[in-house]
Amino acid sequence: MDVVEAIARRDRLVVVAGLFVITLLAWIYLLSGAGMDMDMAGMDPDMVMPMTWSPAYASVMFLMWWIMMIAMMLPSAAPMILLFAMVNRKNRERDAPYVSTSIFAFGYLIAWAGFSLAATILHYLLEQAGLLSMRMASAADWLGAALLIAAGVYQFTPLKDACLRHCRSPIAFITEHWRPGPSGALRMGIYHGAYCVGCCWVVMGLLFYGGVMSMWWIVGLAALVLLEKVLPIGRGIASLSGIGFLIWGAFIAVSRISA
Repeated sequence: MDVVEAIARRDRLVVVAGLFVITLLAWIYLLSGAGMDMDMAGMDPDMVMPMTWSPAYASVMFLMWWIMMIAMMLPSAAPMILLFAMVNRKNRERDAPYVSTSIFAFGYLIAWAGFSLAATILHYLLEQAGLLSMRMASAADWLGAALLIAAGVYQFTPLKDACLRHCRSPIAFITEHWRPGPSGALRMGIYHGAYCVGCCWVVMGLLFYGGVMSMWWIVGLAALVLLEKVLPIGRGIASLSGIGFLIWGAFIAVSRISA
């Protein structure tokens, strides 16, 4: 029994260490500027100046979004990934087929790659329309108000509730969606990632309000997502944040109208 427990602890340590290293590297990449020249010395960061999008620049932007999502979302997926690893270990003890946990995790990241592609396209459209500043934040009050109100409303929708429920219940997800083999693990990862995207996609849109590369804004939204998913009062936190977003957005809208 001691040997089995030692192996279980080692396996958990390997998974936790892997998640920590990947998340740390993602944050280092973001803090280093995400492969972009962020030097705005002598320039007004609120100035609107659309960039010329070449295929290379679009690839850098997609990579920025994807790695940002990895940094923000992978910690909140840790309970699900650890549970998948534990079930796999039990299968190995019964001489059942064993699948690497990395396949499940990669499926999860594929789902966020899909979101990142959509975010990159939206980023391009907003920037070319003159709606984003040099710091990649909303350059129009009406857009900021719309993003905040949309995020606030979404926090109370049935879709948000259903997706958050799946994200908060790893055991129920494993029971309902378990598929054997590497392809099954990949599909499970994509399914779980899709639920996480469904839970958070509108809130992630707030990056266009606070600044796509604003570290304080990124950390704040990442913390909100983590608290929603792991704390017992996570659903209440989602509701409170929704109320806050609605009040914030309404304040901006009223201020704009009365100006």
